Amino acid sequence: MAEALIALGSNVGDREGHLRFAVERLRGLGRVTGVSSWHETAPVGYLEQGLFLNGALALETELGPEELMGALLGIEAERGRERRVANGPRTLDLDLLMYGDRVMDVPGLTLPHPRMHERGFVLGPLVEVAPEAVHPVLGLTVRALWGRIG
Repeated sequence: MAEALIALGSNVGDREGHLRFAVERLRGLGRVTGVSSWHETAPVGYLEQGLFLNGALALETELGPEELMGALLGIEAERGRERRVANGPRTLDLDLLMYGDRVMDVPGLTLPHPRMHERGFVLGPLVEVAPEAVHPVLGLTVRALWGRIG
């Protein structure tokens, strides 16, 4: 069993409803060990869109990282996720941030997430559910990473 750390975000429609839906669907993929509070944040990159509601979730799962990523994409699709504009509006965004201490880079999946340590909207919620998780490349805890930018 591995611990997966997942970021959740939404800025279209019923943002909180989309995030709650994702949490319930993720419960079917393993054992949810933590869910953060929701954080309202400004968009990054493409700025012509509404505010995001972001959160984080810790999941113990038997799924491998690529299988889990496929499941996350499926949950996004269930909520009508469309990928029309890079960093654009989305009903639901689920990012696999870390999968234990796994480091990998294959088409469609890079672990750990290559920009997680730069993003307050990721680290703020993540520090609530996995403050002592260690970034396998940087060797710093989530708490330390948050302290650098938070």
